[in-house]
Amino acid sequence: MKARERFRAGKELKLADEAAGATPLGAGDDNKLSKAQVKALDREDTLALTAKIGVCQAMLYAEHRRKVLLVLQGMDTAGKDGTLQALFANVNLMGVRAAAFKAPTEIELAHDYLWRVHAQVPGRGEIAIFNRSHYEDVLVPRVHGLIDHKECARRYAQIGDFERMLAETGTVIVKVFLHISKEEQRERLQERLDDPDKQWKFDPNDLVQRKSWNEYQRAYEAAITATDFDHAPWYVVPANSKTQRNLIVATLMLETLQEMRLGFPPPDAKLSKLKVV
Repeated sequence: MKARERFRAGKELKLADEAAGATPLGAGDDNKLSKAQVKALDREDTLALTAKIGVCQAMLYAEHRRKVLLVLQGMDTAGKDGTLQALFANVNLMGVRAAAFKAPTEIELAHDYLWRVHAQVPGRGEIAIFNRSHYEDVLVPRVHGLIDHKECARRYAQIGDFERMLAETGTVIVKVFLHISKEEQRERLQERLDDPDKQWKFDPNDLVQRKSWNEYQRAYEAAITATDFDHAPWYVVPANSKTQRNLIVATLMLETLQEMRLGFPPPDAKLSKLKVV
């Protein structure tokens, strides 16, 4: 079974903590290996996949016709930054762009919530990565009671229309939810506090949001279920293991790019006759 089938969110999504710790790909299936051995093999497999992703990205860039959008969502410490670092290790950065969506500015709040997002979608031949995304404008307001269920449903429909428009104009969309458990988040937050070199990553607001853990899980379930479309599918990736997380997302991306049947533009017969002196 392909990863895109195995990790597709589906219509009966329940974000259970135990599902965040699964090790379902590659060496993770071998019970005879130690954790250190599994992690080492995961890294080797991921690196091999990123080399293939690099070739596909070069074709996408040269073709200069279609676009790819990777949306990464997850609770704080789920590993969005780490996933990006691992996934695009062998990719030409000229054809890749990342956009992070934080709390909206006053100027952004003066427009509709998709205004700032539309400006960051990929151009022809480009892979764009959203580190958080337009989904924040449903999740956060819903959890904190700033919008009601009717407004949530309206925004789900608007997001569906927005993503369909992108798909119909040449953008291939991959949406990934990095699923960690509450205990794993606790350990990662504590690790940031305990390590002087990582304290800069710590945001006191993470502790505030952590108090609404269950509410965020339910909000994610509702948002993913409502916006899982064939033209913009959601994938739920177990992310307690960082190496398994990277391996799964790399596999999803490679399968998506290979399905696009990319290729370099055909050679120009006139150019083939030219001689450089």
